[in-house]
Amino acid sequence: MANKNIEQRRARTEWFRKARFGMFIHWGLYAIPSRGEWVRSVEKMSREDYQQFFDEFKAEEYNPKEWASLAKKAGMKYAILTAKHHDGFCLWDTKLTDYKSTKTQAGRDLVREFLDAFRAEGIRVGLYFSLLDWHHEDFPHYEDRHHPMCDDKNYSNEKRDFSRYINFMHGQIRELVTNYGKLDIMWFDFSYGKMAGDAWKAQELIDMVRSFQPDIIIDNRLEGSGEQSGTILTDNPSDFAGDFACPEQMVPPEGIVSESGDNVPWETCLTLNCNWGYNAADQHWKPADMVIHMLVECVSKNGNLLLNVGPDPKGRIPQASVKILEEVGCWLEKNSQSIYSCGLSDFPKPEWGRFTQNGKKLYAHIFQPQSGAICLMNMDGKLNKARLLSDGSEVRIPKKEWNLSEYKEHEFLYLKPGHGNNYPLPDRIDTVVEISLK
Repeated sequence: MANKNIEQRRARTEWFRKARFGMFIHWGLYAIPSRGEWVRSVEKMSREDYQQFFDEFKAEEYNPKEWASLAKKAGMKYAILTAKHHDGFCLWDTKLTDYKSTKTQAGRDLVREFLDAFRAEGIRVGLYFSLLDWHHEDFPHYEDRHHPMCDDKNYSNEKRDFSRYINFMHGQIRELVTNYGKLDIMWFDFSYGKMAGDAWKAQELIDMVRSFQPDIIIDNRLEGSGEQSGTILTDNPSDFAGDFACPEQMVPPEGIVSESGDNVPWETCLTLNCNWGYNAADQHWKPADMVIHMLVECVSKNGNLLLNVGPDPKGRIPQASVKILEEVGCWLEKNSQSIYSCGLSDFPKPEWGRFTQNGKKLYAHIFQPQSGAICLMNMDGKLNKARLLSDGSEVRIPKKEWNLSEYKEHEFLYLKPGHGNNYPLPDRIDTVVEISLK
């Protein structure tokens, strides 16, 4: 008998496995020092040192409608905002702490505005919630793996009550799943060492979340992390194993499957530069063609791409990010059928690019120009017709051409009329040919 969690996971993630492309948004107090979202931990800032950023936070140019418009233009189908990162600062009007946006100069419930704006654009919405909280007095400080004060004996844990923190954490999550309408994704981050699974009272937590949001999909980090996936890869995943795996800053070599070889829903989360949160000095941007190739690679392996933006202290998405996403959107506008609802192909990866597939439609993503006909290995007799996806123009499938006659087990494509060189490609980034299979 199939594991009930696997069956329920398959049903809940149906939309997710079709969407394929999402926006991750890391934004909070850490945007002000502009040295990445881990700045307080990396630089061992005390709570008092970090307070200056709370006092300065204004979000004066925060306009989630502009964010949502950009996500839609980029072709993204869902978006996830960091409602609370590891520093404990909350972007919503939580009733359980004053460490929140409504108590800053911003004076606004930024989560509610985000959800309203993205829903208005028809984009599915999710919230990121850190299981860590470096601001809360009852979260372990000394000798914790990540806490800013982990090396300072003056911050011993003798008077800290972790159960009190767990009650606080569960209460905050309850607020998010009960006060903000239907949420499509809850993205927890993350487990490590003994701080995993039962430590978070994960069973109790997952039962509570699903009692209010039965269709919500949840990542695997109540028991996993970017380092390891937890029981989601087994044939008997726990109730809190999650609905999808989330490798970080890399695309899995061959996708993700369970121990018995069944496909596991997954999503690679990647930064556009080298940081999740805003870093003013980080100008190492991934160009649009690289992003498109990574998106195609994820889809060709049955996965999604969750691409991050890190707004600046005022709430503006950097112009470099905007430009890249607009370029990606231009390509998707012409080639989206090869991405949405597509997945792993029946055929092995070709040398010149990748395949994605949706039923009898095979999409050849041609990354590299060829000196002649494009070879489709061991596909003789399997092709019906071929068209350039961007405009529907015919792509010739030559039969018995003089220089191909010895390669009868293969099929070939010509991207130009007649014989000869196919260079340059119609689309230098990724020329997509839609092939109808017999």
